[in-house]
Amino acid sequence: MVATNLAAPTDRPAHARQDSQVVRPKVWADVAAAVLALFLGLPLVGLLSRGLTSGDLLAALTRPIAYEALRLSLTTTAVVLVLSLTLGSALAFMLARRRFLGVSLLDTLVDLPMVLPPAVAGLALLMTFGRRGVFGAPLGALGLELPFTTAAVVLAATFVSAPFFVRAARAGFQAVPREVEEAGRVDGCSDWQVFRFITAPVAAPALFGGAILCGARALGEFGATIMFAGSFQGRTQTMPLAIYSALESDLDAAISLSLVLLLVSFVLLLAFRRWLGGQADTG
Repeated sequence: MVATNLAAPTDRPAHARQDSQVVRPKVWADVAAAVLALFLGLPLVGLLSRGLTSGDLLAALTRPIAYEALRLSLTTTAVVLVLSLTLGSALAFMLARRRFLGVSLLDTLVDLPMVLPPAVAGLALLMTFGRRGVFGAPLGALGLELPFTTAAVVLAATFVSAPFFVRAARAGFQAVPREVEEAGRVDGCSDWQVFRFITAPVAAPALFGGAILCGARALGEFGATIMFAGSFQGRTQTMPLAIYSALESDLDAAISLSLVLLLVSFVLLLAFRRWLGGQADTG
């Protein structure tokens, strides 16, 4: 009788033991998720709290280092988007539709800037278009010097951000039903008309998503820009470079520019997530 009473507390049903085994890993997973979420969120909260408690942030945006960096970043990002959408759409369409010798190598080269360290990307641009680079002498003969100019900012940002658009655009073009395009040709449409009125509208959501990623990457570019274009106020000093420079002399300006980049990044990411949600709903 005593043995039976002693054994009773430990003799739980099998389903109860299984429930405890399931709950325990779930608790640890929740704790791990909360730790990482706090780690990712706290720095942003710290930046926002410092920005909200400072009363000179709006005034700091009007200072030369902040105003000129904001103007330059928006201008160069717009140029990068135009170049990426124009040239990148053609490259993405070729990768999506054509098969030729070396297409795999070309596909890999398009992806490579996305995984290269930014300093390596900047050095590669400098060794290619710099005064002593591969094309330095021909460009010099034409009176063109790209390094440490605003054009260098555009080239650096395009090099690291255009592949994001090409990847998304390629996937969008591959998703367009070929039979729909063929039907347009049967109806007498030229290749350009098929692309303009059929292919591009169907692939538009992917093009839009790629443009968002490309613009966000170009706006936040730092490493390749400082290597290839330098950091000259009003000429090559974009917002990320101005933030780095202002940390030593004008903290309010650095915080103001950081909050602007944070807001723009949040809006772009929200637009991208809404696009993904729309894609899932239509799919």
